[in-house]
Amino acid sequence: MSVSATIAIIEHDDSVRAAIVSLVRSLGFVATSFASAEAFFGSATLGRTDCIVTDVQMPGMSGLELQSHLAAQGDRTPVIFITAFPEERVRRQAIAAGAIGFLAKPFDGDAMSACIERALKASGLSASS
Repeated sequence: MSVSATIAIIEHDDSVRAAIVSLVRSLGFVATSFASAEAFFGSATLGRTDCIVTDVQMPGMSGLELQSHLAAQGDRTPVIFITAFPEERVRRQAIAAGAIGFLAKPFDGDAMSACIERALKASGLSASS
């Protein structure tokens, strides 16, 4: 019996967060959700997450700051960014820092699935449960 990967969803908008959690679970993964990067960093999920899906712009710590903070701690958990404001400069910054994906809202479920699959493959995990 294989254990399903855990995907952390960090998104300040309740309805968007709920939709992504539903999508991730429908793909067969365990989904944990947080309304802020600070909530994620204060959780027991930190260090036990196989992939992070985070909004770029959030109150408090931004998604890019979250990515930078993880890197500074030596945490190599793959990060997928989602944003309502897909600026090329921000996309380049995120990808240069190692992001697996950068999706504009609203995004296609297949695009998110493909990003998660790439993230898990980059971590040496199989996307199939």
